[in-house]
Amino acid sequence: MNIDLQLVEGLKTPLYWYDLGLLQSTLDMINDCIKGTPVRVHYAIKANCNPKLLKVIAKAGLGADCVSGREITAAINSGFPAERICYAGVGKTDRELIAGMAKGIGYFNVESIEELETLDELASDYGYKPSVAIRVNPDIDAHTHHYITTGLEENKFGIHLSMLDKAIEFAHKSPNLNLIGLHFHIGSQITIMEPFKILCEKINGLTDKYRKSGIEFKIINVGGGLGIDYEDPDSNPIPDFKTYFDTLLKNLHLSEGQELHCELGRSIVGQCGSVVSQVTYVKQGVGKKFIILDAGMNDLIRPALYGAHHKIQNLSAAGESETELYDVVGPICESADTFGKDERLPKTKRGDIIVIRSAGAYGESMASTYNIRPTAESTLR
Repeated sequence: MNIDLQLVEGLKTPLYWYDLGLLQSTLDMINDCIKGTPVRVHYAIKANCNPKLLKVIAKAGLGADCVSGREITAAINSGFPAERICYAGVGKTDRELIAGMAKGIGYFNVESIEELETLDELASDYGYKPSVAIRVNPDIDAHTHHYITTGLEENKFGIHLSMLDKAIEFAHKSPNLNLIGLHFHIGSQITIMEPFKILCEKINGLTDKYRKSGIEFKIINVGGGLGIDYEDPDSNPIPDFKTYFDTLLKNLHLSEGQELHCELGRSIVGQCGSVVSQVTYVKQGVGKKFIILDAGMNDLIRPALYGAHHKIQNLSAAGESETELYDVVGPICESADTFGKDERLPKTKRGDIIVIRSAGAYGESMASTYNIRPTAESTLR
């Protein structure tokens, strides 16, 4: 993804810059990989809910993975068919459950026995029969940041293996629910295939067990989690979807007619977006130099929240041979408002245009108005 300095000079910063060509190439790669397979991909809207991006993704034929009632509304308004929407989340309110049923979404990924009981009661009261997949907590360490690891033995997501029989028996026997699948999600930004292989082994054991008791699942939903290359986005602008899908299809024992659902977010939109910012000051400290940007952690919170690192580039000094070490920071009144420490960049001056790469996922969607800062605008090319 190349951003031409001439295209951004004069634009109000900070801004989110999206490369629609790269997004389309990514979607084409996904569709090429899953053509002729039982794989169905749902885009995880939480990664980026920009309406213009959603319309492109919906047009490519993907379904939608939603985690709130308003995400369901955004998905439908952007062209995702209701029947290709799945709805996860540990705290779905009665209002959201009723709205999901009324809109005819494909299925609910149910995260607790208590949610099953509530959905069963509401379905009975309002005359619906929603399809459900039970989210299983498989106790797998995805070797990622503890804030985005979701499949360990004890956390708020999913139903523990020791409680699974009770949940499946309840859903299977309920006249108000249509049990269609099992759902899993072990974490995010996973860049090795081993955790997915382990997940497949766990799934095979569970499906074999319930098949013996007469319960077949139409859908096996493995969630998302495929990571992207934050350090070298130009060398790897599109993740290795082929290896990812091949790993799942090779290791899962799918039955005839059974569908494999994936909920990819970051791997679809992560590399197509950047934060474009301008240098407000270059500050000389006691032993360091600071590049102070007009973009802050309210525009991209991942470095502050996760300690994540994004590639940082100075567009204005692309031809400058002299380099220096800088801490690249924002204007927010928090020490955590730091994008990078000891970054080696071309010699930088006030007014230079700085780009923070790989910000298409969890940049704009997690933005805030902290310090009463305005929300950054977006530009699509």
